[in-house]
Amino acid sequence: MATGNIVQSTTSFRSVALKPSLLSTLDDLGFTTMTPIQAAALPTIIEGKDVLAQAKTGSGKTAAFGLGLLNKLEVKRFRVQSLVLCPTRELADQVAKELRRFARSIHNIKILTLCGGVSIGPQIGSLEHGAHIIVGTPGRVLDHLEKGRLNLDNLTTFILDEADRMLEMGFTEALDTIASYMPAQRQNLLFSATFPEPIAKIARQMMNEPVTIQIEDTDDKLNITQSFYSVNNAADREHATEALLLHHQPESAVIFCNTKREAQALADYLSDIGFDAKALHGDLDQRERDQALALFALKCINVLVATDVAARGLDIDALDLVINYQLAHDPETHVHRVGRTGRAGADGLAVSLVGPKDDMKLSLIEDKFGPQSLAKLPTIEEGVVPAKAAMTCIRIEGGKKQKLRPGDILGALTAGNDLSGSDVGKIQVHDIWAHVAVHRSQAKLALRKLNEGKMKGKSFKARFMS
Repeated sequence: MATGNIVQSTTSFRSVALKPSLLSTLDDLGFTTMTPIQAAALPTIIEGKDVLAQAKTGSGKTAAFGLGLLNKLEVKRFRVQSLVLCPTRELADQVAKELRRFARSIHNIKILTLCGGVSIGPQIGSLEHGAHIIVGTPGRVLDHLEKGRLNLDNLTTFILDEADRMLEMGFTEALDTIASYMPAQRQNLLFSATFPEPIAKIARQMMNEPVTIQIEDTDDKLNITQSFYSVNNAADREHATEALLLHHQPESAVIFCNTKREAQALADYLSDIGFDAKALHGDLDQRERDQALALFALKCINVLVATDVAARGLDIDALDLVINYQLAHDPETHVHRVGRTGRAGADGLAVSLVGPKDDMKLSLIEDKFGPQSLAKLPTIEEGVVPAKAAMTCIRIEGGKKQKLRPGDILGALTAGNDLSGSDVGKIQVHDIWAHVAVHRSQAKLALRKLNEGKMKGKSFKARFMS
């Protein structure tokens, strides 16, 4: 195996053999310089070689493999040519969204998402009409293969994204079975945050002389301030979390728990004492998970309490604070957690609660970050109350299929000059619904305007999300 170690890159996308339409799209999107993983992997992917790459969330890996598979896609061949497998639906949705962005100049391309946790009926209907690219989770993709609804005979590219997490989640057998439905001659691209022995085993079984790319991690210690606090029991953890949130008053914070039960219990506790908090874990149904993600992304809640698996692939920017309610089981997961803050050159803050049985976990973290002293929890002054989210989220029962665009929603809200553009936050438009964030002080007015007005000449129902 060949190995590439890249620290930084000033390489232009125009230095690789991408189709002119893709280069034009990248220009429109403001993509000019490749990230290290893109500079190392994309030329090799375009050459058609198998690639085994170490890359974390936020490194630009989706563009690396996405541009590669789009570059060789034959859109006139209406067959499944690429399959991307992800560990969670949230990551699959994010990957599909990115692929559609890069493919927007390719006419008649169809990218289909196949994930569990949602109704299978619409997926069956979509598969009957065919697709070029499938992005999905292993369980649902395997179900469609075994029922004969998905055909991979024409597959040319197979991608495993965050392969280490798929192994942690017990997908090894499903991956082996899915591979048996594919042509032996294909390009394989495997992206993983870590390279444990099971990853090497998959590489040996599925890949053909892969080029191994390991990006030197330069971000772990740069701009993230870490603090560690001692706690004795579960009640201590709750009170410490409350004190840290009241002290820092973050606009956005993610709290990581090791189990689904702890995540839900902590979210309920924080909500009961006045924080705008929601849980995100695997025991929630998909509607609840989607709603929690939307509320957090639109800054309509400011605290998200999540398990590691549920938080994989979250597209979070400008995150003020990460709290490790329990220390992660391994230092790689700790790095992934704290790396959620301090992105894009901003300063980040991560705090961790250390219990009586956490000596070994703390020791492993210290091996990576150096010795850590246990700080004293901040004292909360009398009268300090939880910071409330600045925005309220409104759901509109209409989306892309009704030709709605963000500009239509913004125009409806600001018509008449009684509500300004500065009162409107992020707008998300999905297939059959849309979300818009508006300032709390203007929420009732915004809801009335949406329900009483028209967009695209039509009336749409709107309601508050909670």
